[in-house]
Amino acid sequence: MKNNVKSLFLFIGMVAFALVMQGFSASEPSSVGKVILPFSLKNVDNTNISFADFPNAKGFIVVFTCNHCPFAKLYTSRLNNLHRKYEKMGVPLLAVNPMDTLVYEEETFELMQQRAKSEHFAFPYLHDAMQTVGKSFNALHTPQAFVIWKERNNWVVKYSGAIDDNGAEPSKATSFVAKAVDELLQGKAVSSPKNKSIGCAIYYRK
Repeated sequence: MKNNVKSLFLFIGMVAFALVMQGFSASEPSSVGKVILPFSLKNVDNTNISFADFPNAKGFIVVFTCNHCPFAKLYTSRLNNLHRKYEKMGVPLLAVNPMDTLVYEEETFELMQQRAKSEHFAFPYLHDAMQTVGKSFNALHTPQAFVIWKERNNWVVKYSGAIDDNGAEPSKATSFVAKAVDELLQGKAVSSPKNKSIGCAIYYRK
């Protein structure tokens, strides 16, 4: 009983913290339907990763995340699972860190490399040093997920928002991202294309 109460208060506290950090707003812009231009970013293995490295990709799961955000830290194993499941179906996961290293010293490329190694990231962890990719997606928080799909040689946003509905308890979570990808793989429209993301705010340089 004590453990359940402790977990509940921990979850409530993390949600409250995340809502404060993200500047929670009902006017969050939607990127659904937006065409995303191909990009190339430096991965933690010191190679540059672009869409061209995945010639058979039907789409991508793009997750904006970072090192310091408590809410983002909850999702490593879930991102690994999403990547391992859907990469073989032609939908790999790309994690992108758009945080300003001048504001957050925890977000340097070297610390990204350390985190990816220590937490055994199965997916690319890309450094958006100039924040251009984050801006192109209208990404506001970490973590925030997008599912993009190939349509007539364009990459179109089909889902934008939270990864799932339960940050604290993965076993009880319903994955919005997995549902969106499954529907797209079945040739269906995404039934819930937008959910509000919860996490730490991304502050963009002007």
